[in-house]
Amino acid sequence: MSASTTSMDSVRPINESTDRALENTILSPRFYTTDFDEMDRFDISSVKPEWDKLMQEFDQDINQAHFQRPEDMSKDYSHLPDGLYQEFLDFLISSITSEFSGCVLYSEIKKSINNPDLKSLFSYMARDESRHAGFINQWLKDFGIGVDLGFLARTKKYTFFKPKFIFYATYLSEKIGYARYITIYRIIQNKPELRFHPIFLWFEKWCNDEFRHGEAFALLMRSNPNLLSGVNKLWIRFFLLAVYATMYVRDHSRPEFHKALGVSPSDYDRKVLQITSDITKQVFPFTIDLDNPRLWEGFDKLRRISDEVEELKLIGGPLSLIKRGYLAACAMVTFVKIYTMPVVPNELPQDIRLAPVW
Repeated sequence: MSASTTSMDSVRPINESTDRALENTILSPRFYTTDFDEMDRFDISSVKPEWDKLMQEFDQDINQAHFQRPEDMSKDYSHLPDGLYQEFLDFLISSITSEFSGCVLYSEIKKSINNPDLKSLFSYMARDESRHAGFINQWLKDFGIGVDLGFLARTKKYTFFKPKFIFYATYLSEKIGYARYITIYRIIQNKPELRFHPIFLWFEKWCNDEFRHGEAFALLMRSNPNLLSGVNKLWIRFFLLAVYATMYVRDHSRPEFHKALGVSPSDYDRKVLQITSDITKQVFPFTIDLDNPRLWEGFDKLRRISDEVEELKLIGGPLSLIKRGYLAACAMVTFVKIYTMPVVPNELPQDIRLAPVW
């Protein structure tokens, strides 16, 4: 093949869902890589008893048979109203991208390190995330638009994060995943008539996987106390606010999805972030003050800016580009304002392992 010949991957057709999963925006889930040598040096001996207990739970694999779909549920659910259909599709594609991102990262760490403790952990977590992504893809295939996961892994842009940033971001992602799934499960449990798709039936046990993954990252951080002190407190605050704000803005782009669940995006996010904040007391030295109205005003301003940016993207042209640059600066100023707000010191002992908040 000549040097000018285009590779198969670059010319193969991709469907809409794979194309959406490939997007690299500030709100879309990302794929990560890290410093494997630094990761390999992490010592978990100070939390070994808790670590071994958690590894036993992973090894038991209580959800091994959970992610199986009965044949009578294999059908087309695209009859949903158009607005709900598109937003639910966005929810599924965002979820599968996030789950598969974890699978790829954990698999790469497992292959690239020799540390036996971490190697076992990331093997278990890659197994779980692969199972989750594959399960979501089964439902997407009902719509005729399953995501090409192999193509996604080879083609999507990867972001380099130091191990500590992986720990902060992924810990929060796993715990928020737990809080989101359990909140939706509770809504459907109380009002079964709101269940517009069968996938919600799996959320109760699914969220336990997310919770367990977060526990592993909590132990990794607690085994290295320097990750929770000094200048790293500034990074913890950054990741808390960045992850919370991203979720708020993203959820408000799905009004029909939340309407179908009988809840406003704002109420849903307040509930999810409160659960997440309560959980993070097990490891972080402070929490974000969710009772401060200025925080929610800041999140809402970021949402409005995001909406304006999306509208300008559709318009296009030089003027649109200039306005988007101005809005990006406004978003940065808004984020700095909420970043400098007082936080709430954590008074919960950090030598505990929390149980799921049911």
